[in-house]
Amino acid sequence: MPALGPNDTIPVPAVFVDGEIIPGQDMGWQWVQAPYPKHLLKRREEWTRLRNAIYVTYPYARKAGVILNDINARLAGISDKEQRKKYIKSREKELKKEFADPLTNLSIYQGKVLMKLINRQTGNNCYEIIKEYKGGFTARVWQTVAFFFNSNLKQPYDANGDEREMEKIVLEVERMYRM
Repeated sequence: MPALGPNDTIPVPAVFVDGEIIPGQDMGWQWVQAPYPKHLLKRREEWTRLRNAIYVTYPYARKAGVILNDINARLAGISDKEQRKKYIKSREKELKKEFADPLTNLSIYQGKVLMKLINRQTGNNCYEIIKEYKGGFTARVWQTVAFFFNSNLKQPYDANGDEREMEKIVLEVERMYRM
């Protein structure tokens, strides 16, 4: 092999692009990492917490909406006050048996999110629902309990206002349920 001089060419890998030969080669993957800005990190943590809470509580809210609509439909056909009370009591026993354990394991934050989601599903806040089925005194007692946990049973749900991010996450979860 002849020795290469200073004016000789150096072989390099080449790539054909649109009929032209361009020098080039594949490079290995390079990971670039930059520190996440603190204000965005806090915002991301809040969003992740909300998203996780919605993923945990949405199935319960969805089921609550179906159950409450079923109860309302049945109660529309019952005019006797005693029969209405008896029916509500029987459904309450079923619901306690099915939901008591899982719902007691929710955190306070998840409980707040669940109340908003129930409001979204039914159109009524939790205070109105308790008042309708269990009476005004019971609703006030539970409102007082919620107050001590820095919450409110009368929380509104505004999909275009304060709960805009919550609504986006819920729509994402609903798409999963449709599949």
